[in-house]
Amino acid sequence: MNDSDAIRPTHVEVNLGHIAQNFDAIRAHVGTAEVMPVVKANAYGHGIVEVSWHLAAHGATCFGVALLEEAVVLRQAGITQPILVFGGVATRQIPQFIEHDLMMAASSIDKMRQIDEAAAAAKKKARVHLKIDTGMERIGVHWYSAEKLLEASLGFSNVEVAGIYSHFACSDAEDLSSANEQLARFLEALEFYPKRGLKPPLRHIANSGGILQLPESHLDLVRPGIMLYGVYPSRETKQPVAVKAAMSWKSQVVYFKVVQPGNPVSYGSTWQSDHPVRVVTVPVGYGDGYFRALSNRGSVLIRGQRHPIVGRVCMDQFMVNLEWGTAYNGDAVTIIGCDGDETISMQDVADWADTIPYEVLTNINARVPRVYV
Repeated sequence: MNDSDAIRPTHVEVNLGHIAQNFDAIRAHVGTAEVMPVVKANAYGHGIVEVSWHLAAHGATCFGVALLEEAVVLRQAGITQPILVFGGVATRQIPQFIEHDLMMAASSIDKMRQIDEAAAAAKKKARVHLKIDTGMERIGVHWYSAEKLLEASLGFSNVEVAGIYSHFACSDAEDLSSANEQLARFLEALEFYPKRGLKPPLRHIANSGGILQLPESHLDLVRPGIMLYGVYPSRETKQPVAVKAAMSWKSQVVYFKVVQPGNPVSYGSTWQSDHPVRVVTVPVGYGDGYFRALSNRGSVLIRGQRHPIVGRVCMDQFMVNLEWGTAYNGDAVTIIGCDGDETISMQDVADWADTIPYEVLTNINARVPRVYV
């Protein structure tokens, strides 16, 4: 038995070449700004180690993650480029950041003092990016209170301020007034440096929405997340950069039957036909991350034709109505991706489930094997 025979019929295909092409397209679009691939949440479901290794070989100079644990995984995998951890830092974690040479977010004088003390004890230099809250109300010092933190940051001898950043809340929207206000607030906070004749550290605020819609926000570095993987942040977002979807989700037909009229399908008996129909079973369910909300709403592609999911999505399986179409056990089922002239996009699935593409991507869990192309 070869490796392909051992792969579960339900699997995700990740096209690393498409991710590299998207990275190049982003680099070309942002000019002199450095590009920090965001590989948090298992590289948005694509595989943090595989994606990071591929991008490192392709010229990525740094990476962004959300958690210390994600950064440590990359270090253990041999990624040597600078890594910024965006999330809040617990005091007890600071020595590990320093040990693994990771950059952390600093949002208060108190935290800076703790980092300085830990770095002194380790006889190393800690590197931080100062986090400014310009309207997200998540983590970060408010822009109108930032001056004290920026002033204090100049006085810690064991801490290098490698960057300063903020994060957009609405840069993927059609109405960019909120994003423009956030950018203005960030630039206002940055005035601290020229007023003192100082060169600012690396400045960054642009996520995927900012990259696509706010060229004035590109500054010194941009942080592409979802667009790196070939998915746009929302239907409203302008698309001046062409990106290719890197993920497709496939399965196979594992059972075929004719369901007679009046016989309900799946839990709760939420669907039945008034005429005989051909129904197939696909080994995918909410236990894999395919939302139960897609019951009686989602569709898949079989033999290049779109067919609806009927009945409730189970933990490990769902059923598909072929009407009187043809399919055999072992036939390919495309959950996300292309088959013939038909395509089901990440945005399609998000719309059916009343959610966003980010959640669809990151919901596909670890029991679904990833196959790299």
